[in-house]
Amino acid sequence: MEGRLTMDFLDSFRVSSSGLAAQRLRLNIISENVANAQTTRTPEGGPYRRRDPVFAARPFNQFLDQEMAAGNTGVAVDRIQKDERPPRLQYDPTHPDANADGYVAMPNVDMVTEMVNMMAASRAYEANVSVLNASKAMALKAMDIGR
Repeated sequence: MEGRLTMDFLDSFRVSSSGLAAQRLRLNIISENVANAQTTRTPEGGPYRRRDPVFAARPFNQFLDQEMAAGNTGVAVDRIQKDERPPRLQYDPTHPDANADGYVAMPNVDMVTEMVNMMAASRAYEANVSVLNASKAMALKAMDIGR
């Protein structure tokens, strides 16, 4: 029982740390989107396209005990996808990237959406820190009981 108790605490640490890593990556991608909100030229050509991380839960099914023993729980970044919505057109005939009609293809980054996503990612990060701290406190209490 004692060995399994230790694994339970380690599992909760592993799950929380995977959530922390995922939210940190999400915040980095949001920062990249905000930083490139005015970028009209990219190496691929055309304006910057906003990116979003796609998360995937690690296996959580009838084989849960086996998966947890193997450390396969938590969240993982499945991929980072580009937003396929068309760029927004802004009239600015003086811009060097303006087309013949005077419109510039601008990135499809909406600052309000990015700020909302940033707040959600920040709160999810804080929640994972809280879970990690609670798990640590429980592990310390369990060790105190064992003395």
